[in-house]
This record gives sequence, C-alpha cells and structure tokens, in this order.
Amino acid sequence: FENFIVGRSNRLAYSAATRAAEEDGAFAPLFIHGTCGLGKTHLLRAAATRFLERRPGSVVRITTAEAFTNEFVQAVRGGSVEPFRRSYRRVDLLCVDDVHFFASKEATQSELLHTLDAVAMDGARILLASDEHPKEIAKLSERLVSRFMSGAVVQIDPPEPELRLRLVKH
Repeated sequence: FENFIVGRSNRLAYSAATRAAEEDGAFAPLFIHGTCGLGKTHLLRAAATRFLERRPGSVVRITTAEAFTNEFVQAVRGGSVEPFRRSYRRVDLLCVDDVHFFASKEATQSELLHTLDAVAMDGARILLASDEHPKEIAKLSERLVSRFMSGAVVQIDPPEPELRLRLVKH
C-alpha cells in the first residue's frame, strides 16, 4: 500500500482494499473494477501482503482467472479435482484478478461459484478485480454476477490531472 499513489479517482478502492486487509470480523466480497493499468492488481497484491503481515500463518491465494481456469481444466483432465478444490477453498483470503476472463466458460464459472460459496461460508475474505463491472461482463452467469455484487463493488477511474502529475513524479 505504501507504493500506491492515492488520488480522488482511486481513493475509494484504496480504502476498501485497506479495510479488507486490516479489519477483523466478517467482510463481504470486494470487487474492484476499472480499465487496464489503473492499479487493480497492485491493490489486490497489497491487500494480500498486508493481510499476511497482520495475520502470520494465514493461507492466502492470489491468482488470475486464466490461471484458475487452466488449473481447473488440468484437474478435470487429470482426475485431481479434489486437490484443486482444497487448494482454493481452504484459504483465509482469496484474490482473483481479471475475472472478466471467465466470460463464456460455463464449467469454470460453476466451479468458481462453488469455490466462492465455500470460501465465504468458512469466513474467508474474497477480493476480486476486473476490467469491467460485474453486470457488464458478457456471458457471465447471473448467479456469479450476484456473488460478485454481494459485497462492495468499487470502480477505479482514470487518474485526474493532479494524480497523473504525482504518478509521473513518483
């Protein structure tokens, strides 16, 4: 978080990610969206790092939607779905980047939905990031959109002129 330059356009996302990483107690999923290059991945990684700093020994899983999909396909083909599920479902924090990649991947969407439900039921935190708002991701199941929207949905806007100048200086 120390290297993230905060301005008007990203302050809400920064605050939400910080809260997700630092606060104790129940926490609904956080879904950060905005165009490419605005700091979504940075915030996911910063939140995971801070979460581990505050809770040593916690299990944190950071992945991309593409990596999740590839691992799931390999697990199905190799008959190792249960180990795959354990690796994603027995976590304290699950971060998934680029969730727009799940569009049109029905079997993977179903697996992700069950994973999110299992993780949430165990009280773990979920942080998600995408280039698009959940409702704007084409060919995404309504149930998955509902899960994505069950917590905070926060947009990062392109930086305002003042923030651009601070980013260039940094």
